This record gives sequence, structure tokens and C-alpha cells, in this order.
Amino acid sequence: MPNQHIWTDRNQDGRKREVRATKFGGAWRFQAKTAGDLDWTYYDRPLLEDLLTLKEILFRKYQRRRASVEDVASIEKVIQELRANE
Repeated sequence: MPNQHIWTDRNQDGRKREVRATKFGGAWRFQAKTAGDLDWTYYDRPLLEDLLTLKEILFRKYQRRRASVEDVASIEKVIQELRANE
């Protein structure tokens, strides 16, 4: 069963942006869509700000026992790998 987390934020132009992060088979997949767009944008390399937001969401859900510690650890690993490659 896929593990999905959805949130919205505003981009630099002030337009609403919806982001979905799905974990399936041990791999995270990110997609985003700005208000007014018809198609989703899929990311091979997610944006750092999306990863940090997901980490906060997962940590809050973990505190309420709605996410596993493995999910929090896996997203921290992805963040470390992304920062190491920059």
C-alpha cells in the first residue's frame, strides 16, 4: 500500500502549489502542480524545500503515531544525499 503525503504552499509568484510525496516499494516519488496547470510535474530529484517540508510533516505525524520512524529516517537519508551531491 502506498504511503502518500499531500500539502500546499505558495511559490515566489504567490500562486498556490500542491505537492504530493508517495513512498512505494521503499522509494519516494514527488509530484507537484501549480494552480491552473493541467498536468503534474514529476521530479527525479525533488527540490530541497519539498524534502524539508516533508521531513517536518513526517515528524509531526510520527509524534501522533501516524508515520513510522523508518519513513522519517529514509527522508533524512535522501536530504543528506542531496546535500552531499550539491
